[in-house]
Amino acid sequence: MDQTVTKDDCCTASETRDDNYDLIVVGAGSAGFSASITAADAGKRVALIGHGTTGGTCVNVGCVPSKAMIRAAEAVHGGASAARFPGVEPCDHAVDWGAVVQGTTDLVEEMRHKKYIDLLPAYKSVTYIEDGPARLVEGGVAVGGRVISAPRVLIATGSRPHLPAIEGIDTVEPLDSTDLLTLPDRPESILVLGGGYIGCELAQMASRLGVKVTLVTRSRLLPGAEPEVAQALTQALKAEDIAVETGLAYVSVAKAAGGVNLIVERGGKTEDLTAERLVVTTGRIANSENLGLEELGIETDARGSIKVGQDMATTRAGVWAAGDVTDRDQFVYMAAYGAKVAINNALGLEQMRYDNAAMPWVVFTDPQVAGVGLSEVEAKAAGHKVKTSVITLDNVPRAVAARDTRGVIKLVADAKTDRLLGGQIAAPEGSDTIQTLAMALIFGMTARALGETIFPYLTTVEGLKLAAQTFDKDVAKLSCCAG
Repeated sequence: MDQTVTKDDCCTASETRDDNYDLIVVGAGSAGFSASITAADAGKRVALIGHGTTGGTCVNVGCVPSKAMIRAAEAVHGGASAARFPGVEPCDHAVDWGAVVQGTTDLVEEMRHKKYIDLLPAYKSVTYIEDGPARLVEGGVAVGGRVISAPRVLIATGSRPHLPAIEGIDTVEPLDSTDLLTLPDRPESILVLGGGYIGCELAQMASRLGVKVTLVTRSRLLPGAEPEVAQALTQALKAEDIAVETGLAYVSVAKAAGGVNLIVERGGKTEDLTAERLVVTTGRIANSENLGLEELGIETDARGSIKVGQDMATTRAGVWAAGDVTDRDQFVYMAAYGAKVAINNALGLEQMRYDNAAMPWVVFTDPQVAGVGLSEVEAKAAGHKVKTSVITLDNVPRAVAARDTRGVIKLVADAKTDRLLGGQIAAPEGSDTIQTLAMALIFGMTARALGETIFPYLTTVEGLKLAAQTFDKDVAKLSCCAG
């Protein structure tokens, strides 16, 4: 089904052939829409240039479809895991992979219209243009055989999955994350290449929906996370019969009887790993080629990401950038935030600077992994004298009552001032818990202050209080709610 939105579908009341605007936005994803809405609210005339499917990565092929299928997989897994409660019999749910995929596709289409396409008519000063690929030129942007002029341009063209340079990989029809989420038939088995958040999420999702999964990574799972947190997730995935192969090098891949054969090297020896399909989740790369960046002196890094300052300005006067196409954080909420920063600075509305010091992040595995602020390694690199606190979830009453103690909480604080610097959590409800720690960092709380804060009993977020108390005492020796 062709989901591309054309000019006829998205035109607004202000559509005109007068090709002079206050702002041109190239890219109609989260960052592009955020920028256009911010400028429109300021009374500016905006040309929003789209190419491909409106809405960008998150709603179409990223956050929305992956989390929808992850939730479906959680529901399936819940029937079997219910046996952890005495007196509750487990049950097996039948899974129709194709129906799950189709339901997810329907949800994506609904949200694309609700949160993107159907919003455009409300912003009369935004003209949506879909005339093919755009290219930056002197004074504006060339698209559809004409040049659209504006004194300010924002680039928000997003990113795409990266295919690693492994011998033979282009001969085995590898799947990327988008392919797996739209695959009409369930494969019997998959090799998932890459142990980052996308690889971990999709590996567990597929496993719970009935696929035999081998997760393969060169270092360890979640290499950017605290080791204690990554280890907790590794143990949880292995407990669900997901094969986790770490600390190796990719040698080559080739077609084999019934599927794909991946040759890896570990400890000086080669090993063969086989499955029906190969799924590649080894990161994403910026959509920055063919935009005319080099000709205009707009610098990119080695991966093609556009270099921006704290004001989101590029190295070309009058041109800003936001979202996954930049060298900033690749999260949809940070894309929208970065676009707001860029437009406020570009239009002189409010001086803003990109600030990710208290940016929470989440990996939607089970247990969920979430973090905010500095890790122990980052805090030391920043010059802090560091102290840390680590507690496992068997110290958290909520986890004990739920009979699910998979996970760990780690806090990092400055040893001299006691000020909290960051923390990470692996817990079934870690995504909702982490925002409390983010607020603690924003307001400069100390570990002692967090430990003295009143939290409701039998909640996962109470684990933050217990972790804060663990800097100075053994919480295993405290009665319920004590301290």
